[in-house]
Amino acid sequence: MSQQITHSPLDFTRQFSEQASSILTEPAIDFLADLVSQFAPVRQQLLTERRYIQSDIDAGKLPDFISETFSIRDTEWRIQNIPDDLLDRRVEITGPVERKMVINALNANVKVFMADFEDSLAPNWSKVIEGQVNLRDAVRGTISYTNEAGKIYQLKPDPAVLVCRVRGLHLPEKHVTWQGEPIPGGLFDFALYFFHNYRELLAKGSGPYFYLPKMQSYKEAQWWSQVFSFAEDSVGLPRGTIKATVLIETLPAVFQMDEILYHLREHIVGLNCGRWDYIFSYIKTLKNFGDRVLPDRQVVTMDQPFLSAYSRLLIKTCHRRGAFAMGGMAAFIPSKDPQRNAWVLNKVIKDKELEAANGHDGTWIAHPGLADTAMSVFSKALGSRPNQLDVTREEDAPIYAETLLTPCQGARTEEGMRANIRVAVQYIEAWISGNGCVPIYGLMEDAATAEISRTSIWQWIHHGKTLDDGQKVTKELFRQLLAEEMQVIQQELGDQRFCSGRFHEAAALMEKITTQDELIDFLTLPGYALLA
Repeated sequence: MSQQITHSPLDFTRQFSEQASSILTEPAIDFLADLVSQFAPVRQQLLTERRYIQSDIDAGKLPDFISETFSIRDTEWRIQNIPDDLLDRRVEITGPVERKMVINALNANVKVFMADFEDSLAPNWSKVIEGQVNLRDAVRGTISYTNEAGKIYQLKPDPAVLVCRVRGLHLPEKHVTWQGEPIPGGLFDFALYFFHNYRELLAKGSGPYFYLPKMQSYKEAQWWSQVFSFAEDSVGLPRGTIKATVLIETLPAVFQMDEILYHLREHIVGLNCGRWDYIFSYIKTLKNFGDRVLPDRQVVTMDQPFLSAYSRLLIKTCHRRGAFAMGGMAAFIPSKDPQRNAWVLNKVIKDKELEAANGHDGTWIAHPGLADTAMSVFSKALGSRPNQLDVTREEDAPIYAETLLTPCQGARTEEGMRANIRVAVQYIEAWISGNGCVPIYGLMEDAATAEISRTSIWQWIHHGKTLDDGQKVTKELFRQLLAEEMQVIQQELGDQRFCSGRFHEAAALMEKITTQDELIDFLTLPGYALLA
């Protein structure tokens, strides 16, 4: 059944529930329709341009800094301003927009909560609508949740600052169409969060703040800047009221950080090292280069030269322009086992100390249980300062393209390949079942880690690489290990959980996207077809 809005150019494929009707009001739909008709066609052009650029890379042209924007990189300018409630972002927690998680995240010992409609949310229709309801209630301070045992969750006074991460440019919202095509998921998320919440956010001294993921070029930054300006004009807000932080989590974007900051300068407050997606993008972008293949993902850590250069260049670029340079995700989950927990906290401390020493202004965690640990590391580094904008890294040697493109050394192992298979299958199964944020083997996994897992194996197969024990990585070897690891997953989870889940569908999708000759850009695109 579809829902027709009589005067709207948008078509909805679902009848509205009472909850959906409270979000998809006529004025909100009108605002969304205006944005879609204005900006969807250009978004399509930007996606086409991504494909052209990738085809050049596939043909042998390595990514590099771009000559036509040298004047932007070479002149002095700064971003417009940073609002008071974003000046201290030393620890940010991320998580999906589910009701209990929103409350726990806002109550955690952190400065910012990034509420996520993207990599940690499987975007079935009801979850996307519920997410908007949950954020609306959080902004108004009325959000509460009662679990099955009767425990009540409510907001504490002075919760974290709320920032909304919208879906990436590549992701559609298939339940809403315009001229017969699904609309951009990111515009759907942005329009509804902004429209329903900007007044209340501004009234309490905050504002409509966003995280923008998966950006690949300054032209995409320019598109978002125009979206923000259009939204501000449509409701009479001053230019620069909407603020965004951009994730630098694609290899093409690392070569355009100055340009991204420049084209969003009225609206941007910083860049973030989205490192897991960045590793995935490195593999995907350089997929045709047999001399740029990464080892086991456990070896690819932030102290490796190509990733260290990425972090340091981001800090230097941002601070020169008066923008924040946010650190990456600690995906660990605290453990009830004291010995394991001590190991986890030590890992997190070392990782965060490296980020703080490099000059990052803050960092990400995925679990409230790590908030105190991350907070203590950054508070020690910051002292009385709210951030590290004064760390310029001006004395650094220049970072050239080759440093960013040279892969790290390390073994490819059968155990690493098996671990990739187990993680990817379990994550895909959770995602197509409607859960985009999953604890697996002590890590909080989102789409990025599954992407690294499956693209690594694809690349090893594609280039006929061998494992450290001499086995050649082939489609046949992968299929054999996949069958064996399915049995391991069944043993670990038990027959009931395994048989009631969607593991066979997940394995079929994993097999398809890992063995086909053309690498699929994002597993969430074929995965979305399996979601309600």
